[in-house]
Amino acid sequence: MNPYILSILLFGLGLGTMTTFASSHWLLAWMGLEINTLAIIPLMAQHHHPRAVEATTKYFLTQAAAAAMLLFASTTNAWLTGQWDIQQMTHPLPITMITLALALKVGLAPLHAWLPEVIQGLDLTTGLVLSTWQKLAPFSLLLQIQTSNPTMLILLGLASTLVGGWGGLNQTQLRKILAYSSIAHLGWMILVMQFSPSLTLLALMTYFIMTFSAFLVFKLNKATNINTLASSWAKMPAITALTPMILLSLGGLPPLTGFLPKWLILQELTKQALPLTATIAALTALLSLYFYLRLCYAMTLTMSPNNLTGTTPWRLPSSQLTLPLAITTSMTILLLPLAPAAMALMTI
Repeated sequence: MNPYILSILLFGLGLGTMTTFASSHWLLAWMGLEINTLAIIPLMAQHHHPRAVEATTKYFLTQAAAAAMLLFASTTNAWLTGQWDIQQMTHPLPITMITLALALKVGLAPLHAWLPEVIQGLDLTTGLVLSTWQKLAPFSLLLQIQTSNPTMLILLGLASTLVGGWGGLNQTQLRKILAYSSIAHLGWMILVMQFSPSLTLLALMTYFIMTFSAFLVFKLNKATNINTLASSWAKMPAITALTPMILLSLGGLPPLTGFLPKWLILQELTKQALPLTATIAALTALLSLYFYLRLCYAMTLTMSPNNLTGTTPWRLPSSQLTLPLAITTSMTILLLPLAPAAMALMTI
């Protein structure tokens, strides 16, 4: 892609998200979301592959439907209460509609069906942008809405953790596995959103770091399915040794970074007298952990049948920058000791 066009599109991505961040009026927030969607569409379709064009079309249709629903709900709110302000949502009907529209935008279950299909059709870089940056604007709006129906958010969260774990079990495509992983992580964030918004932000940031690291590893390996991972030991033994720790961090095992948000979320849910919700969420995390372990097993304990033992397969040197991978991998593995600092920040 022409670098000038690419820079304009990336500027549009940033502008859309920042517009939504800075807005207190529903129309301006909607405009930011639309700029965001329109900026990523050319990035998604840039390879002109039929799969990419199909993914782009699906993405455009779902985002357009969610944006239309959001606009309709905010207009309904203005009609019922005379308010366009995001913080002044009082009527339960528009609040419910907007929550569902934003759930469709980020891909929460049961409105998740588009996300694995879309990410599967994209290359890993665009998939990374879709899994991380594109979640920021809708999340900033979800955090600002004072929900009138706490049960709905809990049901959305539990459904997402369950679907995210269950859906990834029989997948062989890495991008689909990462998409289901994204759905499960979003479920954890939604569960605790109404009780502790700062904890939701902490979970979102740790999810971004871990997902960034996972996508960069797969991009460096040029891996798109589980079988491709089996030959990575001969290409990059050091990264192959570290990748299981990245994946287990995504699964939320101690003493890795991914354990921190899950631990604090379970603690918060228990404080709010929701032990059953906490138990179900913890059990659904085991489903996700299973497919991360499957990836670890394929990467480190199996040998690819198509190359001889001990020989490095011929390959071109990678032009990918390894500094972002090094930084995010270190953060994915080593941030758990910062838990007291995170808890102190959340109580401010």
